[in-house]
Amino acid sequence: QVQLVESGGGLVQAGGSLRLSCAASGSIFRINAMNWYRQAPGKQRELVAAITSGGSTNYADFVKGRFTISRDNDKNTVYLQMNSLKPEDTAVYYCNVNYDSAWVRRADVWGQGTLVTVSS
Repeated sequence: QVQLVESGGGLVQAGGSLRLSCAASGSIFRINAMNWYRQAPGKQRELVAAITSGGSTNYADFVKGRFTISRDNDKNTVYLQMNSLKPEDTAVYYCNVNYDSAWVRRADVWGQGTLVTVSS
């Protein structure tokens, strides 16, 4: 059983910054990709940023230059540094981790979500 615990969401004014964290724990042999998604009210969930086990990153066009994804493999934790936040960044942000365990390969697990609200 693998669990993700997210933290760092909250209310911020436009132009401000927030840092999200997501820590994985449980029966993990190896963590592969770690990703951040978001879902705004009435919209589909969308990929925000991704980072591979080797540290390669990928960003959605709407956050390039403003958000930075990083990971600490010793802590099984992924971060999302969000700068220059805009009201349209308001959403529930979800962490997603792909991992290997003793019983399964390439399994996915999701965090509970953390709300980010950007006021204008």
